[in-house]
Formats: sequence, structure tokens, C-alpha cells
Amino acid sequence: MNAGIAEPAVTMSEAQAYVRIETGEEEALLAAMVRSASAICEAFLNQVVIARDFSVDLPAKAQWTRVPVTPVRAITEVAAVNADGTAAVLPADAYAIDVDAQGDGWVRVSSGTVSRVRVSGRAGIADEPNGVPEPIRHGILRLVAHLFASRDEGGGGEPPAAVTALWRPYRRMRLA
Repeated sequence: MNAGIAEPAVTMSEAQAYVRIETGEEEALLAAMVRSASAICEAFLNQVVIARDFSVDLPAKAQWTRVPVTPVRAITEVAAVNADGTAAVLPADAYAIDVDAQGDGWVRVSSGTVSRVRVSGRAGIADEPNGVPEPIRHGILRLVAHLFASRDEGGGGEPPAAVTALWRPYRRMRLA
């Protein structure tokens, strides 16, 4: 799956104000922590936070197959993947796509000659950081503060309970 790198869901100025840094001496460190906290948030939520393009290879099946990126905003292309990894766009009558109310993307392929497909589209909760629900943003800020405060201790360990409590209502879990 390639959904790209998590984009920061909070600004540097927000993070600096939250951890009370006034000088630019530790800006690079703080920026890295903002990126890390945003990535940890996405991993915990099992969702893309800031909308971005994705591309994922799936087996071509006649049954509906769920796209493992959520929440899907749009599926823009379905292509047959050749043995060498190159892809050729399928005609619209060779597949069907759907995005359900929960943001799950689905694809099924009617062409029996295709074994793998590359599904491309766009996924994310919000278009930009200010569109992200406040509990998610606040959890990221709290995690940045936790990482910053524990930076000399060799890592931050698990996200603090206050952070996961803020994120839990937005978490998407899948049962096997």
C-alpha cells in the first residue's frame, strides 16, 4: 500500500506554543516530533488524517474487495498490473467501484484475464489541518509535548492515556 507519508495535522507555531518553546534552536527537533506524532496518530486511528493521494495493489476478483486505505474520498483509477509491475488503465466496463457511507472503498473486476489491479484515489478525514477534528489535533499536540519532554530518556514509550482517549472515538478497527 502506498498512501504516502502522514502530513502534519498541527502547525509548527501551535506545537511551539503548546510545548512553550520561544526560540528557534529546537525547531528541527520539534518539526520531526510533529511529523512523528502525526504518523503515530494515523497508525492508531487506521485512517488517513490529512487527505492525500493513494495507490494500492490488490488481487483482481469478481467479488467486492475492500481498499485498505480509509476514509476513501474518491477512487480515480483502476489499472491492470503486469508481471513486470507496469500498469495499464482498465476500461470503465472492466471494473466496478464504490465508496460506502463509512468511507470504505470497494472494487471488483469483471475481466477474467487480469490477476492484479492498482487502485488509485484520494483518502483522508480533512483537506487541511484546520478541518481535522479538534480531539485528534489536541491528541497530536499532547503527544508532541510528551515526546519533547521525554526526548532525553531514550524515547516516549506508548502514547499517554490522555492522547489515546482523545483519539479512540475516531479509531477504525477491523476484525479478521
